[in-house]
Amino acid sequence: MILTSIGPDAPFHRAFTPRWAHAPESGAGAALAGGRFNRPGVEARYLAATPETALAEYQGESPLLPPATLVTFLVTAKNVVDFSGGYDPAHWTPIWAEAHGNWKGMAFLEGVEPPSWVIGDIVRDAGHPGILYRSARHADGLCLVLFPEMLVVSGSTARTHDPAGALPRDDTSWK
Repeated sequence: MILTSIGPDAPFHRAFTPRWAHAPESGAGAALAGGRFNRPGVEARYLAATPETALAEYQGESPLLPPATLVTFLVTAKNVVDFSGGYDPAHWTPIWAEAHGNWKGMAFLEGVEPPSWVIGDIVRDAGHPGILYRSARHADGLCLVLFPEMLVVSGSTARTHDPAGALPRDDTSWK
């Protein structure tokens, strides 16, 4: 694996459903059904290097962008797995060749464990806080998945940038 450091305080962005604006640092949404690099039950925070990439990732296959809350995170992390250059057998074990496979089709249509979930397990088991990788939705876009429990273990941080306190503090506005 290739490892890199991010930051200090490198800006990354996340677009998410406005309903969850009160909990931007949560990875619980990704834990519900899983994501590219996290299986169900494993929290993950998916970020992007630019707002445009964050919005493209959030939009997914939809022809129109649904309502979104866009938040900037300031990331400082060591020993992040750097898969941004893609698969090269000189640096990666064969399972990494499947990192960009159709994980949704495998998990939800075929009932097969996506190799990318195994990759996420390998990264977490090695104590790394996340994976830097190329966006599937935005040309030349970079994404970063962080595993919240590994942020604590590795001494890394990814905090929201909200200097004016504009984000809600709880979900009472949705009741």
